[in-house]
Amino acid sequence: MSAPLPLRNIAIIAHVDHGKTTLVDQLFRQSGTFRDNQRVEERAMDSNDLEKERGITILAKCTSVEWSGTRINIVDTPGHADFGGEVERILSMVDGVILLVDSSEGAMPQTKFVTGKALALGLKPIVVVNKIDRPDGRAQEVLDEVFDLFVSLDATDEQCDFPVLYASGRNGYASEDQDAREGDLTPLFQKIVDHVPAPAADVDGPFKFLVTLLDRDNFLGRILTGKVQSGTVKVNSPIHALDAQGNVIETGRASKLMAFRGLERVPVEEARAGDIISLAGLTEATVANTICDPAVTEPLHAQPIDPPTLSMRFAVNDSPMAGREGTKVTSRMIRDRLMREAESNVAIRVTESADKDSFEVAGRGELQLGVLIETMRREGFELGISRPRVLFREDENGQRTEPYETVVIDVDDEYSGTVIDKMALRKAEMTDMRPSGGGKTRITFSAPSRGLIGYHGEFLSDTRGTGIMNRLFEKYGPYKGQIEGRQNGVLISNCAGEAVGYALNSLEDRGVLFVRPQDKIYEGMIIGENAKPDDLEVNPMKSKQLTNFRSTGKDDAIRLTPPRIMTLEQAIAYIDDDEMVEVTPQSVRLRKAILDPHERKKASRKKEAA
Repeated sequence: MSAPLPLRNIAIIAHVDHGKTTLVDQLFRQSGTFRDNQRVEERAMDSNDLEKERGITILAKCTSVEWSGTRINIVDTPGHADFGGEVERILSMVDGVILLVDSSEGAMPQTKFVTGKALALGLKPIVVVNKIDRPDGRAQEVLDEVFDLFVSLDATDEQCDFPVLYASGRNGYASEDQDAREGDLTPLFQKIVDHVPAPAADVDGPFKFLVTLLDRDNFLGRILTGKVQSGTVKVNSPIHALDAQGNVIETGRASKLMAFRGLERVPVEEARAGDIISLAGLTEATVANTICDPAVTEPLHAQPIDPPTLSMRFAVNDSPMAGREGTKVTSRMIRDRLMREAESNVAIRVTESADKDSFEVAGRGELQLGVLIETMRREGFELGISRPRVLFREDENGQRTEPYETVVIDVDDEYSGTVIDKMALRKAEMTDMRPSGGGKTRITFSAPSRGLIGYHGEFLSDTRGTGIMNRLFEKYGPYKGQIEGRQNGVLISNCAGEAVGYALNSLEDRGVLFVRPQDKIYEGMIIGENAKPDDLEVNPMKSKQLTNFRSTGKDDAIRLTPPRIMTLEQAIAYIDDDEMVEVTPQSVRLRKAILDPHERKKASRKKEAA
């Protein structure tokens, strides 16, 4: 058997949209992983449909390239704080990180989050200032920001003495000279080989492997991915799985071993210490379990995961339209799907309600839960979703505490006053404000997560779509009291059928409509936003009274203003505590949680009395 290639295991970490996946594409091309005539999609690592549509990485993925006799295993990590649970686990598989920073935006909140995790694990970073060809680039200032960030995160002297490269991932070059505008990625490959240590692995010890990612395959069942910490494993070797306390979960055999070669998972006969591999053959082992030789009784240490801060209720769809558009509508199907998600995604927690018809799903943020709902919707599920609510805690003195977030906002100078006013209404405290060049201001707030629910859409309207908002979990702090919710009431349909253009035309004076003529509606469905603070029940099916008189000018064509059509995230952010979003594979509808108007009045009286 030929000697294995020297190994390097690295993760690429960065804030969302700083160019990680594009850089990995170029590493593929320049290492010869793709043939010259091979057609490869842009951002090949973003394989999931939602990742392609949104242009963000949601799931961490492993890959591998070979460069001048060294195998480099690369892990592409999500850049969004909501998917931080993925990042924390991944870092325990690697021996070094490439920290990618945008030459204009600099060190952002998510950069701080992932870098802090990497430094705490003792990993030594290679800093790459990306998008060096941007006209508004400020490479030297950005480098100073990164150094200040390392110092504030208690980096060691060795970690602060990091190598720096200037690159353009899109154009495929990197250099130690910040004025370079051509070349290739050889300097980056060389830095990885020289600067990242080979995996410190005990080849002669017993086989041990910590599960970091979990996948499912229709033929192989569970596929567990992670790094072999010690020993060797061959196909069909006996193995067992241990939990964090050292209890044996199950015993079995390694029926299949796979290593990463480019974008493919390739079967291998043997894996040894230091390799990142996928293993099949077990049915119950999950993330953070230790898979090892039957003689081993001590589990490997797994990284603790930050707890969820936000929850939503996922309920069986009980609207009059239930079962018409989706194929998966029962509580058992919803339960099985959510439990499967919680198993592979450690940042999500699922609790079943007493009535078995709904589930409390807790996660890191609105985006993470929104992606889960969108995925389920595309799989054919119908769901009723409640308004997101934050998870409160009590401190040691019995005082109520709630999650706070650090919010960094980049906004044109003319809109900064509006943003500060709106954030103050949401009980946010401004901690920093500085000009960021080009007529823009960067404002930093510490804000209760509760106040930020549903604010993003309003923020984009206030800044005419030019503002950028980044959020990151900061701490649990003192409860801030009542925060004002939505200012306007809603228009509620008082009948079922199809909306009529004539009726909608007369309702336009009342507010903004969410439905078109011929849309199917039902009693209790929200069809628009009232211009006043109260809810209003209306009849969207009222048709024109016909007479045998003709009058001039009365029969002109009705011209309706186009309705406001909400995306799933906008709908979830918009609803109030007594409302729900009905999600089906074809539609997103807003509705009152209690559809019957009399029952609704009773419930609201009870609430007021309480």
